Amino acid sequence: MEAYRDQYAKLFNNGKNVAVIGISSDDDTVQYNWAREKGFPVYFASDPDQAVGALYDVKDPIPLTKFEKRVVFVIGPDGKITHIMRPFRALVDDDYVALGAAVTNAMSGSGGKP
Repeated sequence: MEAYRDQYAKLFNNGKNVAVIGISSDDDTVQYNWAREKGFPVYFASDPDQAVGALYDVKDPIPLTKFEKRVVFVIGPDGKITHIMRPFRALVDDDYVALGAAVTNAMSGSGGKP
């Protein structure tokens, strides 16, 4: 998540007309304290029962785990998903280049289909 924070201005138009929401099964209090301590300019949501994860197919397929796969959805101004990065490889620079392009395309209305 630190890479999202560190590249926030470049990737996400410094938050202008863009909302970034990180969703995990972590407890909301733990997320809040961690995000505040690390200085994240993005929103976080807690999905402890993994209901959102199930809807968007990000739950790890191994039974009895609480892990979710790292997937990034870019949603256009119309509220529709314009791009999906599955998996999003947080340690691969090219994935951030692709994410930046997808956000730019979504903001310009040329997001295309996922």
